[in-house]
Amino acid sequence: MTHIAYIGLGANLGDRQRTLRDAIDAINALDNTRVTRISPFYRSAPIDAGGPDYINAVIQVTTTTAPEPLLKQLQAIEHQHGRQRPYKNAPRTLDLDILLVDDLRYDTPVLTLPHPRMHERAFVLRPLADIFPTCQLDQGSIQTLIRRCDDQAIERLKP
Repeated sequence: MTHIAYIGLGANLGDRQRTLRDAIDAINALDNTRVTRISPFYRSAPIDAGGPDYINAVIQVTTTTAPEPLLKQLQAIEHQHGRQRPYKNAPRTLDLDILLVDDLRYDTPVLTLPHPRMHERAFVLRPLADIFPTCQLDQGSIQTLIRRCDDQAIERLKP
């Protein structure tokens, strides 16, 4: 079965834009997964954390890989880019989060779908709206949710 999934990408250490481009290439190279849409890149301040600003994006993929194995593949890509998890919300070389898979509702100890905090994060909503403007979450339309995050600093980067 083929799924449409949305993956959030972020980095705030190292060459952030290059890391995101390399991660997109690595995701596209996964067996049974193809990147079909890529949002513009955005700069955003860390939320509930310190460190440099993040560069964020969202991609759409088609995949026949189930959500948990896809998550394991994404975590392997994070690891290849030096991702460490010394403490919650630590600065990171690469962060890959599965945001949505079809209209699936999923809740296990390792993965919750839709992503449980995406509706509160401008750095997810703004790039997601660029590639999925009709997105509806349980909390409301993507445009409504973006307005609720107006207090979060985010800047679309020029290509």
